[in-house]
Amino acid sequence: MGCVEVFKEFRIEAAHRLPGVPEGHKCGRLHGHSFLVRVCVRGEVDPKTGWVLDFADIGAAFRPLFERLDHRYLNEVEGLENPTSENLARWIWKQLAPRLPGLCRVVVRETCTSGCSYEGT
Repeated sequence: MGCVEVFKEFRIEAAHRLPGVPEGHKCGRLHGHSFLVRVCVRGEVDPKTGWVLDFADIGAAFRPLFERLDHRYLNEVEGLENPTSENLARWIWKQLAPRLPGLCRVVVRETCTSGCSYEGT
């Protein structure tokens, strides 16, 4: 039948600053984003249910991360001391992978036009 990729999106409101940018860079100052996180899962369609995974299962797996990230200062979250979109995507992957079989991609958008995609191992 072949693999199908499904996804669920989550909006996170959070503040951060990027400590690794050059002196005077605007992202070195405290600012916030309405991050859009897309969690993608790939797998075979179950012939009985007709789906790869219940979207509610993706939501349940992400819920603890949402609680740790939403309306927070990301620099204070363990492992996100330099919370670039790239590092945030990798951090989310690391947290989700053990509890979300078939995880294949995490996309983090920090603005309408800018973001990144991580396909970890």
